[in-house]
Amino acid sequence: MSDAVVPEAANGIVRVRLEGVLGEPISHYTDAILAGGFCYISGMLATNAAGALIGAGDVVAQCEQVIDNIEAVLLHVGATLADVVKVIVYLRDVDDRPAVNVVRQRRFGDARPTSTLVEISALAHPDALIEIESIAWVPEASLDSV
Repeated sequence: MSDAVVPEAANGIVRVRLEGVLGEPISHYTDAILAGGFCYISGMLATNAAGALIGAGDVVAQCEQVIDNIEAVLLHVGATLADVVKVIVYLRDVDDRPAVNVVRQRRFGDARPTSTLVEISALAHPDALIEIESIAWVPEASLDSV
């Protein structure tokens, strides 16, 4: 089993932390949780492995990095963007929606997850323009390789 996951056999929950791949969480949370056949991915900002924000002032660049971060978690647990069933997108400016949708359409392709979009006044990083939380279906067979 990878060092990036910590199983809790008593309750069937696997906590996923991709140290060295994703920046250190800024609060008390983990990158993702595997439970009941789903992968619940924490809201991702456009940060690199060192925790530095990528694409300051550029919502498209930030969206690309956010999806890269989501994809890193998915690949680690044996899933892909096609397995994502739900996203919650937090935008600082709802007028950025059309630009973000172009990125989402290109990255998710024909796999169209359910989606909620929320405009908010601030995110955890002062220069962050977007955060995306996601849920993916992870077939049980792929959990054996985590």
